[in-house]
Amino acid sequence: IAVASGKGGVGKSTVSAKLAMALAAQGHKVGLLDLDIYGPSLPVLFNLEDVHPKIDDGMVLPLEAAGISLMSIGFLVGEEQALAWRGPMVMGAAKQLLDEVRWPDLDWMIIDTPPGTGDAHLTLLQRTRIDGAVLVSTPSPLAVADVKRGAALFKKMEVPLLGLVENMATLPDGSRPFGDGLDEAALTSLELSRLVSLPLDPDLAAAPGREKSEAPQPFLALAEEVKSALTHLDPGPTSQ
Repeated sequence: IAVASGKGGVGKSTVSAKLAMALAAQGHKVGLLDLDIYGPSLPVLFNLEDVHPKIDDGMVLPLEAAGISLMSIGFLVGEEQALAWRGPMVMGAAKQLLDEVRWPDLDWMIIDTPPGTGDAHLTLLQRTRIDGAVLVSTPSPLAVADVKRGAALFKKMEVPLLGLVENMATLPDGSRPFGDGLDEAALTSLELSRLVSLPLDPDLAAAPGREKSEAPQPFLALAEEVKSALTHLDPGPTSQ
């Protein structure tokens, strides 16, 4: 499952991590791959900045945390090392993460893709069969405009869109700090369903490896919505 956003800063990496944790809490064997080459998030999210994976016969072994198998370019390079790489180097790094990691047997692979629609996305979609994509956005008009580009990429590559996570949508008083850019008309125009709407809540945003070790209830609900969306695909991944 690819988790994607048209722009940065909408909480995509946190959604990816908490979705993976929710699936693991439901008894599934889950892998989480951070494919953001320029801005890897997993080392910080899971408090693994100083931990490096082992290499066995030329293959990288994933790290383990919160019941999930994890891999990120951030585990392989220094935390403060600037990755000023051109497109071919980014594609090479993405290829290494996709082809040279010895994952255990998994039920689910959640792939946290970079913001935008760049080289890493193309490498992923050309080399891996993606069963579905989950888009993440705030309701701001700017974020919604970028979501349209992300949706167009997956449609062009014939990847099913499972739905959209509306993140940081409301405050405790019910107000919407980013507006109503993701109303029903906008979703219909994108041919998307709203999987869940998440409030702007510090508990939901807490890094799983630092403050919270369990998946909050909204992400357990998201896991069920993702499963349901996959089941209703025609043809579904389980029948291919």
